[in-house]
Amino acid sequence: MTRLLAVDWGSSSLRGALIEPDGRVLEERYFARGILTVPGGEFPLVFENCFGDWMNAGTLCLISGMAGSKQGWREAPYCACPAGFDDIAGHLQWLEPGRIAIVPGLSVDRDGVPDVMRGEETQVFGALTLLGLNGARLVLPGTHSKWVSVRQGRVRDFSTWMSGEFYALLRQHSMLARTLADGETVHDADAFSQGFGHALRGQGLLNTAFSARTLSLFDRMSALALPSYLSGLVIGEELKAQALKPGDTVVLVGAQTLTARYQQALEHLGVSVERVGAPATGRGLRAIADTLTRA
Repeated sequence: MTRLLAVDWGSSSLRGALIEPDGRVLEERYFARGILTVPGGEFPLVFENCFGDWMNAGTLCLISGMAGSKQGWREAPYCACPAGFDDIAGHLQWLEPGRIAIVPGLSVDRDGVPDVMRGEETQVFGALTLLGLNGARLVLPGTHSKWVSVRQGRVRDFSTWMSGEFYALLRQHSMLARTLADGETVHDADAFSQGFGHALRGQGLLNTAFSARTLSLFDRMSALALPSYLSGLVIGEELKAQALKPGDTVVLVGAQTLTARYQQALEHLGVSVERVGAPATGRGLRAIADTLTRA
């Protein structure tokens, strides 16, 4: 086993963690240097400036996220599901053989329509490793939320839900934006629950979203509470499509603020929740690295 530089290179940010073979994180760094800020051909220079001093002899670097997209450092073709650690390790895109590699994303084909993830697969494997699980149903909330099914250590299926993006569009660019408070607002749990409940009872977001306007029109909800209400509508629309039932367990992976809302919604449905935060990415890359050393 070797020291690992675990890099998460997304569209808007670049994160790295130096991880010992025993899993201890020695140091972490964050840069606002997502792939969209890097001109073509300058990825090696940005990497060297950010992490060159960590790349001592014997250090292995694995990079997950959008660095492997067509707009990134080098395209890493998607690995078809079902897929586990061994499959991903066998499809790494090596930038420097044995030293720096990009982790491939995953793809699934359902009824002739493909779906993809890039970066979330590392979080999934990291979360399962941290929780000591070999299978689970997971949700990774975000701009494009991912619902993932894992059995016997392999991702069997997943689906993408554009919930975060639709919330942003409604919040900022629709007629509703005129009735909602500007900027960041404090989460209103009661308003969120009201929106979530209305979504479960309603006929779909194209219908229920208009209630954010009428509640304002009739002075039944304040502008400060309406963003939380709208969030409840959108997340409710996502969750009611997941065929969840009381007693189910879901693993939530992601940042505290957003996963807290999903936990509130899932518990409303009687679903148990286990949560994993930022360490999931580094732990997933460490597990992939360990698979390489065993090969």
